[in-house]
Amino acid sequence: MTRVKRGNIARKRRKQVLNLASGFRGSSSTLFRTAQQQTMKALRFSYRDRQQRKRNFNSLWTTRINSATRVYGLNYSSFRHALRDSSVLLNRKVLSQVALRDSDAFSQLISLINN
Repeated sequence: MTRVKRGNIARKRRKQVLNLASGFRGSSSTLFRTAQQQTMKALRFSYRDRQQRKRNFNSLWTTRINSATRVYGLNYSSFRHALRDSSVLLNRKVLSQVALRDSDAFSQLISLINN
């Protein structure tokens, strides 16, 4: 049986893994076996954290809106319910930015839902 040389394929695969691990520290960026393990771990974390980033931002926005509404004697859930009843369709991100940067506009939103 003739000998099969796999140099190009194997080198291409190793080079691809090492390119993915290029920013890692220590031997995780230079040695193939550890680089392969670390890239698999990093890819798992990046997949998981893409969803966690959305959750974290939503909870941050909710916390900001809640703290801004507490000044006016409301809580977050009653504020959102009153906004929905008065047909104001603003999402959490916009509401938190309004609460953080423009307190006059936020107080107008509060007065709109109180009337």
